[in-house]
Amino acid sequence: MPQTYNIAIDGPAGAGKSTIAKQLATKLGFIYVDTGAMYRAMALYCLRKGIDKENQAAIEEACKEITISLQYEDGAQQVLLNGENVSGLIRTEEVSAMTSAISVYAAVRQKLLELQRELARTKDVIMDGRDIGTCVLPNAQTKIYLTASTHVRALRRYQELIEKGEMCNLEEIEQDIEERDYRDMHREIAPLKQAEDAVLIDSSQMTISQVIDAMTEAAKNHGLRENR
Repeated sequence: MPQTYNIAIDGPAGAGKSTIAKQLATKLGFIYVDTGAMYRAMALYCLRKGIDKENQAAIEEACKEITISLQYEDGAQQVLLNGENVSGLIRTEEVSAMTSAISVYAAVRQKLLELQRELARTKDVIMDGRDIGTCVLPNAQTKIYLTASTHVRALRRYQELIEKGEMCNLEEIEQDIEERDYRDMHREIAPLKQAEDAVLIDSSQMTISQVIDAMTEAAKNHGLRENR
């Protein structure tokens, strides 16, 4: 079997990783693996069970009860939690906060790590998250660190929520992003950081198409051939 090609995209919350990765995967004909959605599914399970985010023992026990799988319908990734499609339930602010809190635990990360690596071994994939290039796929041919200023990321999230008809406060969102950045960058296990061989892209003043073009160029510079 020919070697697969993997693209790892890391970066802080609200940098646009998922939006960019999905479109880049479509452009290149790769499979997009939404690792964040997998963590969100675990967070949803914990919320449903009423587990406190500080209760490490309960969270570790919950990991034994959870099965998370991915399937594709009409080209869109669906996330299954114990057989239930939860794709439409995992994008709330409550789930986001819980996801950041539980992802610091080793048991949570180990639960998902092997599934993610198995996909990368067998398919051309684009994977985004906080520690893809540094931990999950350290041998990915192309690694990208996508970021943007805190204010720009907060503004994007604010506009997204407003369009959904949700009441929100820009200052609170910006503060939440700053706190999440700190947690992600200072956690003991797999902290968010730019891999030494990652290409840095700051999207603060870039359009989505410009970011995709920059990532495509980075992949070509790292050996990606057209028409794989």
